[in-house]
Amino acid sequence: MSQIPFENKARSRQASVRGTVAGLAIGSLVLVSNFQFGLQTGWVSMMSLPSALLACAIFKQVIPVLYPSMLPFTDVENVYIQSLAVAVGTGPLAYGFVGVIPAIENFLTPDESGFTRKQGERFTLQQLLLWSLALAFFGIFFAVPLRKQVIVREKLRFPSGSATATLIAVLNGSEILQEVSPKELQEMRARRLREYSDVLSSDERTSFLQGQSQGSAIDDELVGSSESRSNSQQPAQTPSYDSTPEPPIADSKSAYEKNIAILTRTFAASSFYTVMSYFVPFIKAIPVFGSRLSQNYLWNLQPSPAYIGQGIIMGLPTVSYMLFGCILGWAVLAPLARYKHWVDPEADINDWENGVQGWILWSSLAVMVVDSVVGFIVFTTKSVVKFCLRDDKRHALESMIDDSLQSMLLEEERIINKASGGHHRRQSTVKLVSADHDHEVDSRQLVKLTTVISGLIVSSVICVVCMVYIFGAQIVPLSSMMIALVLALFLSVLAVRALGETDLNPVSGIGKLSQLVFAVITPRTMKGGVLLNLVAGGIAEAGAQQAGDLMQDLKTGHLLGASPKAQFFAQFIGASWSVVLSSLMHLFYNRIYEIPSAQFRVPTAVIWIDCARLVTGKGLPNKAMECTIVLGSVFGILSLIKNLYRDKGYKWLLWIPSGVAVGVGIYNAPSFTLARFMGGCLAYVWLRTHRGDPSAKTSMIVFSSGLVLGEGLCSIFNMICTSYDVPHL
Repeated sequence: MSQIPFENKARSRQASVRGTVAGLAIGSLVLVSNFQFGLQTGWVSMMSLPSALLACAIFKQVIPVLYPSMLPFTDVENVYIQSLAVAVGTGPLAYGFVGVIPAIENFLTPDESGFTRKQGERFTLQQLLLWSLALAFFGIFFAVPLRKQVIVREKLRFPSGSATATLIAVLNGSEILQEVSPKELQEMRARRLREYSDVLSSDERTSFLQGQSQGSAIDDELVGSSESRSNSQQPAQTPSYDSTPEPPIADSKSAYEKNIAILTRTFAASSFYTVMSYFVPFIKAIPVFGSRLSQNYLWNLQPSPAYIGQGIIMGLPTVSYMLFGCILGWAVLAPLARYKHWVDPEADINDWENGVQGWILWSSLAVMVVDSVVGFIVFTTKSVVKFCLRDDKRHALESMIDDSLQSMLLEEERIINKASGGHHRRQSTVKLVSADHDHEVDSRQLVKLTTVISGLIVSSVICVVCMVYIFGAQIVPLSSMMIALVLALFLSVLAVRALGETDLNPVSGIGKLSQLVFAVITPRTMKGGVLLNLVAGGIAEAGAQQAGDLMQDLKTGHLLGASPKAQFFAQFIGASWSVVLSSLMHLFYNRIYEIPSAQFRVPTAVIWIDCARLVTGKGLPNKAMECTIVLGSVFGILSLIKNLYRDKGYKWLLWIPSGVAVGVGIYNAPSFTLARFMGGCLAYVWLRTHRGDPSAKTSMIVFSSGLVLGEGLCSIFNMICTSYDVPHL
């Protein structure tokens, strides 16, 4: 267990050869899993929680047996490995291998590419490496300067990052920051008073209630530094998920063993299903609603453990919105389009050009784009208004409460120490700090400004040079690439803030916004305008994805006292390895499988190309315009209401569907959504039946992660069987 004092963690050993090798190995497993599901559904996961858990398993069970004299494994080294794994694993989405690249290879016509590419022409390995290299690093440098503002000062929640920090603290029996507001601190003090009233004298109870401490000794578990004033002008927020982090679990060893057992069992069950699905393909598409609905509208059930696990992670509200979109698209719009002959009623269901899939896709696109644009406008307007209304009154208020808050924190610790017999070093403790203070590591553990500036310049030059080399200066002019990078920088800031507040990184919407902007500034008569539009959108999506992933990891490190510099290098190393592995995996999938196909529908690629064609002037299918206007208007109003009242905490907002989730439900086949809805229902029942259990949510996430990893990794077995034409049963 880590016994390093919290204040010294950032200076302790974090980056190491063993940690780097482990992080790259875990990240590679996640990348393979994400490639499988990204091509099937467009859905990719960070997998930060299972990555942290696997790192613990390696260094607490495997390595000690082989090397008993190994240096102790610490929570901050766990953070480093997890950051490295996330950087590798998210490569398929960040570099466009589940969206932009398949769109260019499979759907772009010679005319749309400026006659520089043939339809169906594949990228070479060299081109894939250069493409990935172009997108790999500038998002990392975008994120670094934002850390001080959004994590240290504004203390945005970043729920996934906070959840990962909680799990790492539990597994390693270490301290974790919990930033509390004065109101929450008062409630905590009242609760503590009730718990320890039997060990306090009447004078101590009076002093505690008044919040006045006379000569209390400072303990490093509860700190509120009056010298560290907050420069933030935004209201302080508690960084947690579901309002407060999970309470610490004293017995970290039993929690670790319990989670490892859950992960192992679900991984085995998911792996068994995946292997069986190759030999018995029927179980991947069970026609539970009858053969007619199965053949005409793809109403099948695919009881995929990974799909169920993803539904558990998403939660019941999100998968319910997706189910609503699925019913709207595949039970209302698709039959209506066929009945009204808006599409060819005899066309195959898998025909994206003439069938109902291509027709309802425009409805999906309208819903998602409108939701993203409205959310962007509301969020930007709120930020501008808050900035304009700032003044110095908050500083005066902070100065008034700092001294009393300091004494309250110290008195709280004194009482806890007395109740526990003076043993104030506990495993998996919560380090309470004031939310009205900045809590920053030593400046030597931060990334230097010169590194950020030089990195931005170099990575931007690499991006421009690589893109021009791949597609030619006539198709992607230098000026257009510079505009794309500036736009990506601006949209990455919005993505980071949205992720910090809602745990949703709107990379899909950001890519579409970039496409809309380029459609406005690019002449429609320009040669290769559709290709340029795709490239510009891919740059914006890559920047937003990487900036968001790194910020989630930085939040995890901040709560555990890790070094931001070590995490920065972890992201850099992971991105470099992901460039190579993502390119190779793309080649393997294209050589072994037919893409697109019923198994790999690449729906995200279809959305990319259709959006590019729409904004560059191509007309819509019959009656698709009217349908998109109606649905866009309805969901625009719903999105406006939801974004305006998001911060009010109204429960009725849950009944307003998210446009992005509804859009995903429309463009994906029903089998994609039904299994996820099952997972969401399981998550709801589990949390309801285990209410009050502080470890219930962590166990649930570990359970779902095992399901996702098992099927994703065993897809390699299916790939090998397919390449050697192993017969089905």
